[in-house]
Amino acid sequence: MNYHEIITDIKEQTDKKNINNVERTKAYLQFYLNSREIQWSFLASMVSRNAGWNMTDLKTDTYKNLLSARMSRHLFMTYERANWFIFSDAYPQLLIYHYSTRYKQPLFHLLRYFYVSTFMIDEWMHFWLHKNEKRLLYAQIINEQNLIQKPVIEEPFFKWKIFYNVPYILQDKVHLNAVLFPAPSGILYGLSIKKFTSTNERIKTGKKLASILFHNDLYEHFLQFAEEVEPDGTRGEYEQFLGERYIPAEALEDIYPDIKHDNRKRIDWYDPALFQEEWWHEAHSEPVPIGDIFYKKRKALEKLSIIAGKFRNG
Repeated sequence: MNYHEIITDIKEQTDKKNINNVERTKAYLQFYLNSREIQWSFLASMVSRNAGWNMTDLKTDTYKNLLSARMSRHLFMTYERANWFIFSDAYPQLLIYHYSTRYKQPLFHLLRYFYVSTFMIDEWMHFWLHKNEKRLLYAQIINEQNLIQKPVIEEPFFKWKIFYNVPYILQDKVHLNAVLFPAPSGILYGLSIKKFTSTNERIKTGKKLASILFHNDLYEHFLQFAEEVEPDGTRGEYEQFLGERYIPAEALEDIYPDIKHDNRKRIDWYDPALFQEEWWHEAHSEPVPIGDIFYKKRKALEKLSIIAGKFRNG
């Protein structure tokens, strides 16, 4: 076993699969299919799909009438930066776990070469010894949301261009943004996203989404959708099952270039004195179909867009 070769391979695989939203979505799912005990990877794949849908939404006529080209670019970069940042941290963790199982010994000390939080290094070792799948799932949710707080949520560009801007504030107030988990039957489950700038709220939402995704009665349906429907970053992935609700959008890889990110050395977010024990508390959400509510809001948004378009065109 050569540590240098392992580190090099992980860096190459991560860079290769972190080029855009579609490739990230596929990579998370493929890892989960090979390692079902790492539940977070399935959750990450489904949330990544949603990020792609939000990205291609921005290129539809509806959003073009409502947002300036500059705001649309800024929103795209917000989704892209957050998801790129999480993948650049999380995928090496997944691959280190893969190598640990392959060689039948824990290799989590190598995570320091990828600037992974000391919190997660300890949690992977805990999982290796105790096989507590839910604890690892919660640890990964806690990690990813703390990871993006300063370099994305509180980064001055995103803070002032997006999160303190009127379009985002209005969207947050009416709960327009949602994470959807589709089933091939056409039924949509999930949650509206609120208070996205709050680390605590994002962690709580992540745990609730996990409780829906892995619900005993629904999990197989969500997994069937994920395996059978190839991601292209558009809502057409699930809207094909909805018929008249279909809102056309071009494939993500056709309308957005691959973005080259600045991969600076990260500062470990983990400070035991600031860690909140409530982050470990369980959070559940009863799975309720939300498709009708979500699409009522989208229909209202379309009507508003038509009115805005008429004013814009004089």
